[in-house]
Amino acid sequence: MEEFDVTIIPVTLLTGFLGSGKSTLLTQVLRDPRFHDTAVVVNEFGDVGLDGFLVQHSGEQLVEMTTGCLCCMIRGDIRKTLMDLHRRRAAGAVSPFTRLVVETTGLADPAPVIHTLMTDPGLAGRYMLGGVITCVDAVNGGTTLAQHDESVKQAAVADRIVLTKTDLAQDPATRTDLARLSARLAELNPAAPLLERNASTFDPRNLFDTSLFDPTTKTFDVQKWLNAEAFEADPHDPHAPDGYSHDHNHAHDVNRHGADVRAFSLVLDDPISTAVFRFALDVLIANRGADLLRVKGIVNIAETPDTPFVIHGVQHIFHDPVRLDAWPTADRRTKLVFITRGVSEQTVAALFQAWQVEGDNTRATATQR
Repeated sequence: MEEFDVTIIPVTLLTGFLGSGKSTLLTQVLRDPRFHDTAVVVNEFGDVGLDGFLVQHSGEQLVEMTTGCLCCMIRGDIRKTLMDLHRRRAAGAVSPFTRLVVETTGLADPAPVIHTLMTDPGLAGRYMLGGVITCVDAVNGGTTLAQHDESVKQAAVADRIVLTKTDLAQDPATRTDLARLSARLAELNPAAPLLERNASTFDPRNLFDTSLFDPTTKTFDVQKWLNAEAFEADPHDPHAPDGYSHDHNHAHDVNRHGADVRAFSLVLDDPISTAVFRFALDVLIANRGADLLRVKGIVNIAETPDTPFVIHGVQHIFHDPVRLDAWPTADRRTKLVFITRGVSEQTVAALFQAWQVEGDNTRATATQR
């Protein structure tokens, strides 16, 4: 009989287009003794070169232990693989890993794996999505983003974007291209820090400080996880995104790029009731859920103004809101970060404002009665 294990293992999704350097980055992580307790699931077909850390297999799904790291190659359903890993861990058949990295194929849309990790009842209580890391090739990344929608989505959903192969960008022209690529990624996903893998200051630990659930402290690192300030522009800045009040008229929106993907934040000055917030979000999900590539934020609920809630979702799927013990900063406004496909900031703002006004009118009518 399987021994009950209450440990919830954070899962980091490692994605990036073909040739973006995912395997090289993963090798670096596995070679670091600080990550000896890391399990790796590689969702690839064919041979994956990881300098001997990932044992090459074909056919049936296998698990292999090497240098203190659990490394496996899978073919097929991610749920079955993760459940099998957990059973082996509980039975003592594999090392008791405390972290899992799932590397996706370069052509993959990351949303299905994210959905599985967030909604599958069998995985609940065993695993939890900790964060998404996306690798971008410094030399070919600009062309890839322009030609492949998958790469745009991979960058848009990331919590950390890792620039790889920057050591190959030496001549002035390539450095200019790299600067342009970095700016584009920052505009596409302002909430995700850009990390340069070849930089002397690069620390693999920074890849894993994204976790919505921290297995060590059981707390939420909101200030690192939510970076809404990156979206707040000077209203007098002529390059501020559309939607800010200024006298300039610009056709260029710095947050809009290929495949109609854009990033923006919604800031609500006044507390919002649970019912109004839930209904507005439900309406948005019902009508445009497939186009909500990433939503995360901190919410000032009117019924509990001293204890905010954190929300986190991808497309139609959202974690249950989690209440914090206190506000992490003096700023108590609701801040919601949206990365969407074809959904404008004005549409989202109008929806929440309309339902908040409707909720206020309903409360006023009830009070008069």
